[in-house]
Amino acid sequence: MKRLILTIALVLMTFVIQASAQSEQKFAELGDFKLESGEVIRDCRIGYRVFGALNADKSNAILFPTWFTGKSEQIAGNIGKGRMVDDTKFFVIAVDAIGNGVSASPSNSRLQPGDQFPRFTIRDMVNAEHQLVTRTLGIKKLYAVMGISMGGMQTFEWMVAFPEMMERAVPVVGTTHQTAYDLLLWSTQLRAIEEARKRGDGDAAMPMVARIHALALFTPSYRNKATNPAEFQSFIENEEKNYLKNFKADDWAAQLRAMMAHDVAKTFKGSMAQAAWAVKAKVLVVVARQDMMVNPDPAIDFARLIEAEILEVNNDCGHVFAVCDGAAVNAMIARFLNQ
Repeated sequence: MKRLILTIALVLMTFVIQASAQSEQKFAELGDFKLESGEVIRDCRIGYRVFGALNADKSNAILFPTWFTGKSEQIAGNIGKGRMVDDTKFFVIAVDAIGNGVSASPSNSRLQPGDQFPRFTIRDMVNAEHQLVTRTLGIKKLYAVMGISMGGMQTFEWMVAFPEMMERAVPVVGTTHQTAYDLLLWSTQLRAIEEARKRGDGDAAMPMVARIHALALFTPSYRNKATNPAEFQSFIENEEKNYLKNFKADDWAAQLRAMMAHDVAKTFKGSMAQAAWAVKAKVLVVVARQDMMVNPDPAIDFARLIEAEILEVNNDCGHVFAVCDGAAVNAMIARFLNQ
């Protein structure tokens, strides 16, 4: 097992919300989609975008699911020459995870809006993505599955749920299960939304959720360097306005619950060793040592169990490590994918 350690180098941001070559939004209609719980998402649809060309034997496809509350259009910022995935070599499928407001979600469901929308899991997201890949796109095996944050959680789930389905996997700042500290963060955000709902408007919680999220997204050292105290009020007001404008509390809460219940060992009687035994893919696990949003220890422990390669990033940017070390991490991931 190899460990690659990167130190601080303020370079450029890569998992940014910008894209040079956007693909058009597409949808796969899955009909009535049965969840792990036995409940059904009625008229379930999954959003996705594709980049690059699928080769003749369909062996160059990479699935890239969204991070927490992310959209497939944002993943486009990681695709292209010199970025995380080169679409001149690979056919990239950026997929909108259930509950993100594009795919079937509490905020956009006509038949099951808001609280009527059934609770879903990370495994449910993965099962829906599997149907997209195999039934809609007709791809029997992926070259790789990769994702950032909650996309990394989905990647870990893919590794144990469909181990024969991919040759490689790259979970980036994801986890196999939540630690107590992770649950403290997620449950606090969920509590804020639930309390606002009691007062009649869950979306009213989003400014407070913005503050809670900002506490964990970067390290204290980064925030102190990036934001002058004299500019703090402007910074926090912009954060609050952004969350209130761009995020729906119902969707945020639904994906929170999915992350909080996430555990790749749950279908292996709680044994992480058995879950690790199921993995067939060659794996690169990318973690941020100073991540305050998704604790890196479970991912590192699992990487050791499966003898995966580990890329351990250590910089002040924490969970959003790419703000500091984006170019270097991109190069490492590209090397792994091209081996």
